[in-house]
Amino acid sequence: MSNMIVILGASGDLTARKLIPALYNNFRKKRLPEGTSVLGFARRPYTDDEFRQKMKEAVVSFAADDFDKEEWERFSGLLFYHQGAFSDEEHYQGLSQRMSTLGSAPQNCVFYLSTAPEFYPMIVTHLAAANLLSETEGGYRRVIAEKPFGRDLESALSLNRVLHGALQEHQIYRIDHYLGKETVQNVVVFRFGNAIFEPLWNRNYVDHVQITVAESAGIEHRANYYDTAGVLRDMFQNHLLQLLSLVAMEPPAVFDADTLRNEKVKVLSALREISPEHSARSTVRGQYEGYLTENGVGRNSTTETFAAVRLFIDNWRWQGVPFYLRSGKLLKEKVSEITVQFRRPPTQILDVQAGKTELFTNRLSIQIQPNEGMHLRFLAKVPDEGMQTRPVEMAFNFRESFGAKAIPEAYERLLLDALNGDASLFARSDEIELAWKFIDSIREGWKSEYAPPMMQYEKGTWGPRAADDLLGRDGRWWGQGSGNDDGPMQNPIARA
Repeated sequence: MSNMIVILGASGDLTARKLIPALYNNFRKKRLPEGTSVLGFARRPYTDDEFRQKMKEAVVSFAADDFDKEEWERFSGLLFYHQGAFSDEEHYQGLSQRMSTLGSAPQNCVFYLSTAPEFYPMIVTHLAAANLLSETEGGYRRVIAEKPFGRDLESALSLNRVLHGALQEHQIYRIDHYLGKETVQNVVVFRFGNAIFEPLWNRNYVDHVQITVAESAGIEHRANYYDTAGVLRDMFQNHLLQLLSLVAMEPPAVFDADTLRNEKVKVLSALREISPEHSARSTVRGQYEGYLTENGVGRNSTTETFAAVRLFIDNWRWQGVPFYLRSGKLLKEKVSEITVQFRRPPTQILDVQAGKTELFTNRLSIQIQPNEGMHLRFLAKVPDEGMQTRPVEMAFNFRESFGAKAIPEAYERLLLDALNGDASLFARSDEIELAWKFIDSIREGWKSEYAPPMMQYEKGTWGPRAADDLLGRDGRWWGQGSGNDDGPMQNPIARA
């Protein structure tokens, strides 16, 4: 039985930079299912050979430092192209005919929507009308949809209605590339594969949790999209809430897609809604200086490029434990990090005996990028200094332990999982809707009389000072993003 990946929007940037390089790397590693072919579909008038040449240039640029010409020739024989317009129903009949000439029936097929989200309803409707989404006995039809999945709860519900009108939920794979990162998946292994941590992973031992996804770049060429979205829609609704659910969820009874996603849904269902009256106390929003002069940005734009949120999960494990989330553009570093700050010991007799007054806490830092690894901070005795103590770190680095090429691109894993029918790392419709419900509650507060002010912040900093105050009011402070800062011994509220 043959397998086919149809990429709708194959002439776009995502196909060249991510999808074809990921498929090529899987081919090199001999992981693509036997008999897999790739068919591109877009408006550009490419021949098969022209499409292959453009994809070769992309692979040389983005996939392989040690490009192998013979291996590429074998892989490129799997690539084909069909010209067509998304809006023309007849072109989908032509696509169907072309697919029939490339594979034997019944045929497994994955349709990848590598297009702007506004085209999803049109494409899915036309694919269904061409009978391309109907599953046959022994074969499957799946659709992969890129984020964003709507721009609020209402549009997400509308999109899901269209998808469910043509597909069963098990056929829909909503992709968030963050979940394909090895270090994100390792959160689950770390929690449930090591008995020494899970007993401490609750309100009895955890003081608070921080999740930071910081970008050092600005909006670049994405102004048309970003100025209508903002960081809350662009990063919080998907990446940060997905990380939150992995950190906070209960152990799944078995590791399969439905059970894993059921536990994530329970976390999102338990999120305490941030009412408008609590908006200013629980959220911060900001714009980097100069945002309003960026090309494509409205001169009176109120779009946020930075946000910080304090939230609570009202369940047995996490009741009363604050989770602090932040993300923004043009910050000091490009870093994604989860920090679990443990409670202080009831008394710190060694520090008091040594004449120290600082309060020490243990901390676990899980670095998702760029220096993928983990840091566990604990107290140790300074040699030959009586009972003087000092915080030290136990560090693990993925590249040092597994080699420089150990961390593949996220799309490699996600594309394979879609071909193999494993939806564990893809979002289900109820996840999407619950996430939007929470984000919409924040946005409602930002439209109300209780809205926090839009704060300006300098490029290359960690955002507006109000984000420090968000934690400072609770007697806490942000980690600095590097995984090896001095932590509680240093007060980051004083930094620039």
